[in-house]
This record gives sequence, structure tokens and C-alpha cells, in this order.
Amino acid sequence: MANNEKRTSGSIIAIVVMMFLYAMISFVTNLAAPIGVVMKNDPEVGGSNFLAMMGNFMNFFAYLFMGIPAGKMLVKVGYKKTAMAGVGLGLIGVVVQFISGIEALEGYSDNVVYLMGAFISGVSVCLLNTVVNPMLNLIGGGGNRGNQLNMIGGTFNSLAATLTPMLVGALIGEVTKSTDFADINLVLFIAMAVFAAAFIVLAFVPIKDPEMGRVTSETKFEHSPWNFRHFVLGAIGIFIYVGIEVGIPGTLNFYLSDTTAKGAGLLANAAAIGGLVAGTYWFLMLIGRMVGGAIASKVSSKMMMIVVSAVGIALILGAMFISKDVTTSMPTFTGNGFAMETVPVSALLLVLCGLCTSVMWSSIFNLATEGLGKYTAAASGIFMMMVVGGGVLPLIQNAIADSNLGYMFSYIVPLIGLVYLLYYAMMGCKNVNTDIPVE
Repeated sequence: MANNEKRTSGSIIAIVVMMFLYAMISFVTNLAAPIGVVMKNDPEVGGSNFLAMMGNFMNFFAYLFMGIPAGKMLVKVGYKKTAMAGVGLGLIGVVVQFISGIEALEGYSDNVVYLMGAFISGVSVCLLNTVVNPMLNLIGGGGNRGNQLNMIGGTFNSLAATLTPMLVGALIGEVTKSTDFADINLVLFIAMAVFAAAFIVLAFVPIKDPEMGRVTSETKFEHSPWNFRHFVLGAIGIFIYVGIEVGIPGTLNFYLSDTTAKGAGLLANAAAIGGLVAGTYWFLMLIGRMVGGAIASKVSSKMMMIVVSAVGIALILGAMFISKDVTTSMPTFTGNGFAMETVPVSALLLVLCGLCTSVMWSSIFNLATEGLGKYTAAASGIFMMMVVGGGVLPLIQNAIADSNLGYMFSYIVPLIGLVYLLYYAMMGCKNVNTDIPVE
């Protein structure tokens, strides 16, 4: 009985720490898009959405290099040390981003230093993501319970994602050519303090690796996750999903902040309004994950994915075909309440997509790793590599937005992605390789 109680206590501590790391991942990741508004208005950048999205690209580009090494590191040194390495690198990345705002850096140099910091931060969140997803899934024993824990973690992730663009948008206010990285130093100071505190806490909190799916240096791998069709299709799904999740609010923020004929035509405090609307998207993701976490033990990941993918397709189609001159008032979450803002109806429909994307990450991860056993840690590393889609697809989307086709047509990118995810949920997620031993 004592051993059972000790094991339960250890699991609770591990779950709490993983939830906290979930929030940190989102906080750092979601700095990129709103800071991109500052980059976009830099004279050297010249108003290019493509170049403004480069910070976001560098953040996710790091996953391409660190994804598989992170999975191997997880096997070699365990969950706790991998998490501590991620937190330490996160602190370094934010410090480098802070340095980009000092007055000594002029011209392109501040942008280059910022992009370096974004890349280091990307390495950090890659390591942290490699830890939290499989650990919560394994602690929950896989299946619906594992999915439920990841969704609960996702609520903390969404809370941080909600507040970050709002805070940055409020600090930026009305964007001018004199707006600089130094204007958002407060957010970076907060991030530094959080990372430093997290490193100290992790150093003293005991976290044991979960027994289920545990591997050692003596474990023999006759196959690899790539031998499982449902995993391969799921890895492609993660690449696409992260691109959808980031591209929808990131491009929307640019669209609402753009006071030219191409944009929504918001003149007063456009950046702040864009940040509020983008933040509301993440707030709806928070709501969706709370609901998803509550029902995940009863509703399968497959059914969730089918429903949200289909609804997401309908919302984006509506946003693409409704004129920007058709407006409506929508409540925007300000952090301490709601304020009504007049926005195009298309913006409202895109914000509602947050309810759809809210449950996708954990559902895809759950479906793709189901039945992998000892290959789970390696699969997690591959998954992290595929998160690079969060940098690639928004970059493609904003290249389209820069063209004569405009912002709304650029949403053809997430639309095609959602069609693929609907296919995966309906047919691609079935494990057809059950003959491969995984113990």
C-alpha cells in the first residue's frame, strides 16, 4: 500500500510539473507572431508579411534539427534532465532576444540577433515538448486517459498563448516606424524570470520516468516508428496541424494590423486590436481544451478529430468568401474581461477555428502513438521534428498574403491541411501493423 501511495504521489508531482512546462512552451512560442508586427514595420523589412514571419519560422525551424536528437536524449538521460536542458536553453534564447533590442544594434543587426534568439528558443521548446507529451500519455496509460491528461495540459498551454499576444499588442499599441524590439522588453523580463524559477524548481523536484513504455540502453529495437503506417501519416498530420494552428491567428494578426487597402482597415491602435483578436483565438483554444479534457475519457480521439476537422473546413471556407466589408462586433478577451470590437465577419470565423484546433494536437499524438510501446520515445522525437510545419506553412501562407491574391485567399493553405486531417481521422489513423512486437 505504501509503495502504491508513493507511486501515486510521484505521478501527481510529475503531472503538475508537466502542466507548468506546457504553459512555458506556449508562452515562448507565441512571442514570435506578435513581435513579427514590429519586424514588419521595420524600414529594412519593408512591410513584408513573409519576412515578418521569419521569427516564427526560426522558432519552428529548430525542431527540424533538434526533434530526433531530443528523442534520443530522452532515452539516454531521462525526462527530468531533458526538461532542465530545455528550460536552460529557453532562458538563453530569451536573453538573446532581449539583446536584439539594445540601441547599439542598428539596421539589420537587431533583426539577425532576434532571429538567433528565436532559433535557440525553438530548440528549448522542442526539448520541452519531447518531454511533456509522451510523459503525460504514458502516465495516463495511453488511450482516452492519456489523451485526457494531454488535453488538460493543453488548457495551460492555451492560457499562456491567450495572454502572450495580448500583452505584446498592448505594449506595442500603435505601430510606427520608430517602434522597436525594446518596446516589448517587459514580456522578455517576465519570460526570463519564469525560466529561471522553473530551472530551480526542476532541480529540486523529484520526477521519475514512467514505467510504461520505458526503454534503456539495453532495449533492442528490431523496427522503428517509421514501420507503423498510422504513425507516419500521423507525423505528417502533426506537420500540417501545427502549421494550421500557428498560421490562422498569425496571419489574422497581420491582416487586422494592416491599415492599407489589403488589410482590414482598422486605423486606431491596429496592432493592439490585432493582438486582442489573435489572443481571443487562443482563449477559445483554452475553452476547447477544457471541454475536451472533460469529455476525453468518454469521446474517442478519432471522433473528436472528425468533428473538429469538418467544422474547421466550413469556418475557413466561410471566411474566405465573405467580403471584408461585412463586419460585426465580437467580444475580445483582454486578460481581465471582454471588450467589444468591430471586425470583419471573416475574422470572427477564423477566431472560432480556435475551438477546432484546440483538441487536435493531443488527439493526433494519441492516435499516432497508440500501440507503439517501446518505440514511443523515438516517435516523440520524430513528432518534434515534424513540428517544423509551424514555421513552414505560415511562411507559405504569408508569401501568398503578400501577393495580389491577398490575406483571405492565403487561407487555402490551412484549408487543404484540414482536409488531410479529416482523412487521417477517418481512415489513416488505423494501426495496420499490429504484427510488429512492441514490448
